[in-house]
Amino acid sequence: LREKLDGNELDLSLSDISEVPVRELAALPKATILDLSCNKLTIIPEEFCSLIHIVRLDLSKNQLVQLPSEFGRLINLQHLDLLQNRLAVLPITFSQLKNLKWLDLKDNPLNPTLSKAAGDCLDEKQCKECAQRVLQHMQSLQLEHDKEMQHKLLLDQERKQKQEAEQRMKEEKERALRKRKKQQQKERRRRDYNALQAAQK
Repeated sequence: LREKLDGNELDLSLSDISEVPVRELAALPKATILDLSCNKLTIIPEEFCSLIHIVRLDLSKNQLVQLPSEFGRLINLQHLDLLQNRLAVLPITFSQLKNLKWLDLKDNPLNPTLSKAAGDCLDEKQCKECAQRVLQHMQSLQLEHDKEMQHKLLLDQERKQKQEAEQRMKEEKERALRKRKKQQQKERRRRDYNALQAAQK
């Protein structure tokens, strides 16, 4: 790949690639601009998200059905082209791309709410607005997700506390039952002893 590096720009477009060469890309931290457009990519591996030096990424005209769940780790990303893929949703971590200034999601089968946030992306201005709106949309989804997780955590804690309380109650009942049995056995032995004493008189 090194011979395809021109300054800080690495052009791998139209290379008939079906897999992202992550290891080779990791060895080229100078390549802050990466063009993977017009290839046969269907997925981006999770390891790709460790390439945090990337500032500009072109994934347009591939066959991507999803982005990796940790995509938000690409914190230096400012320009992202996802034109003409097969994306319906974006990963929740997308909300962490705080430096994203330009985004094109045109010609993807986006779900209605994401499509509305993305807008038309017909020119530079709209792509900048798209980045802003999609980030806001994903941040609100992240908040909802966090609330749900918190709620789930609380429910789990309540369930656990209830189970522990029930277990304690069960153990206390069993202890009380054992104690009562012991007492009954002791009383029986005492009665037997007293009866024996009385018979011997």
